[in-house]
Amino acid sequence: MRTLPRLGRRRFLGSAAAALGAGFWADDTLDAAVQNVNRNSRPSDLKITDMRIAVVKGAPFTCPLIRIDTNQDIYGLGEVRDGASKTYALMLKSRILGENPCNVDRIFRKIKQFGGDSRQAGGVCGIEMALWDLAGKAYGVPVYQMLGGKFRDKIRCYADTTESDDPKVYGQRLKARKEQGFTWLKMDLGIDLLGDDPGSLTQPLGTKFRPGDTVQHMFTGIELTEKGIARMAEFVATVREYVGMEVPLSADHFGHIGVNSCIRLGKALEKYNLAWLEDMIPWQYTDLWKKITDAVDIPTLTGEDIYLKEHFVELARNHAVDILHPDLATSGGILETHKIGDAIGELGVPMAMHFAGTPISCMANVHCAAATENFLVLENHSVDVPWWSDLVEGVEKPIVNHGFVTVPEKPGLGITLNEEVVKQHLLEPGYFEPTPEWNKERSHDRTWS
Repeated sequence: MRTLPRLGRRRFLGSAAAALGAGFWADDTLDAAVQNVNRNSRPSDLKITDMRIAVVKGAPFTCPLIRIDTNQDIYGLGEVRDGASKTYALMLKSRILGENPCNVDRIFRKIKQFGGDSRQAGGVCGIEMALWDLAGKAYGVPVYQMLGGKFRDKIRCYADTTESDDPKVYGQRLKARKEQGFTWLKMDLGIDLLGDDPGSLTQPLGTKFRPGDTVQHMFTGIELTEKGIARMAEFVATVREYVGMEVPLSADHFGHIGVNSCIRLGKALEKYNLAWLEDMIPWQYTDLWKKITDAVDIPTLTGEDIYLKEHFVELARNHAVDILHPDLATSGGILETHKIGDAIGELGVPMAMHFAGTPISCMANVHCAAATENFLVLENHSVDVPWWSDLVEGVEKPIVNHGFVTVPEKPGLGITLNEEVVKQHLLEPGYFEPTPEWNKERSHDRTWS
């Protein structure tokens, strides 16, 4: 076969490329190629210029919403965890002004020292959510795509269900959840159901259990008697008669009872095949959790108050619980929770997700759950709040539809606020008002010398 000299080959290839380019890059083709580009956003030039707050009440809890503004025509939405102070976020404003919000991990590492367990992490996590929303909008992709893509198109939910002292009433309410389309149920099962029934509890005379008591379970001196355990088991038996044995049924809020009572109660509930026993004792006690888990043939679960991945990994590595349960608005935000799922999944532990906020935090959870392989189910406290879905626009309504949430495909979190509805449900006057008083709040933040 005859070949062209080297110079001839170059001229031939150059002419061919030019001809091809002339055809490929015609005016109409160029117009089509850039029509979906966000011309208001040059990601490398984005800078954070402001952070503002609007506090929603009754969703069903109080939830501070975050809006992070930039020097371009995009903003990001986030949310401080339910029941937490907006100050947890506002104190971080001066640390993020001028940063490029697309550097999500860099900013998170800068501010994560200011988070803590439970609600104290709310500011860090809320900002992290808003940064992902901004980054997705800047690049024109949904958040789940930036996490590596999705494993599922719809996210399974379970709904918190209003408690009743009457097991028949509670059974009917849980059955109604099934009829709404929920494929996973959850009930509260606490010693408060025992009331003042003599002989159900042994406890120091003159003391009385109160929800929210700050004395940890192991230090109350409260223990269940055989009568109390039998009554609680009968309660679950009645509920199972209404909902059947086929649907997963989780249980929570047992009360501040000792470790031995947790084990004895767990054994009595084994025949009802509960999906998990949640937060029987505080999460910090790895060895005590393992003692309960090893003794009871029902899955155990904890994690909604843990900040950052290290403690989740410790619990998983020790197989101290069977399922871990981060709340994304506490555990470190979207990326950290995704890392938690991957880390514990490698140790054979599945991840359920705790959530009790507005649709903003809900969508942060949905994107994370979509992208995390070992995800089981996501909580939702708001299915009985009639205006909850109306707080946002841009997604399928109702957001929780027959027990599932559809993963949004729009950039960022995939939602915009319905300003009119949000303004109707504010805890205090002011809708994302300027916060210049927080622009220069500063200290020497370095944690090492």
